Order: sequence, then C-alpha cells, then structure tokens
Amino acid sequence: MMRYLEECGKQWRLKQEKLRWQKQKEEVKKEKEGKKQEEREVKKEEQKMIIMIKESGMINVKKVVEKWEIWDEEKEVVRLEEKAKN
Repeated sequence: MMRYLEECGKQWRLKQEKLRWQKQKEEVKKEKEGKKQEEREVKKEEQKMIIMIKESGMINVKKVVEKWEIWDEEKEVVRLEEKAKN
C-alpha cells in the first residue's frame, strides 16, 4: 500500500492507495464481468430470435424441407438401384 498525505480540514492524515498489481487485478475482474454480461445479452437475443422463428412457423417449414430432401434421396436411391438391375 502506498501512503501519502491528504489534507483533511486543518490536519494532514495518511491515505492508503492500492498497489499497481491490485489495481490490475481489479481491472481484469471487471473486464471478465463485462464479457460475461455481453455473453448473457447475446444469449437473450438468440433466445428472442428462436421464439420469433417458432412463432412465424419457420421451424415447420424447415421440417417439411428436410422431409422432402430425405424423400428425394430415397427416390434417387430407388432409381439408381433400378438402373443397376437393368
């Protein structure tokens, strides 16, 4: 701790100050807390987007498209098997 005189009314008294490494430690801690807060905000935004997508029916559309893709793949496999037999 650094000490220096501070004028208080008519008296001088010692005032203690934190060392540089202690200040750096606190700054790092504040930065980590800030990053965590930003991550929480991003997660909240993502959750809002997911809710909006669910409400708009995009998930149902995606499921239908996936089913079509699977059906197309199965159809192609059958066609290729028929060509192989001939």
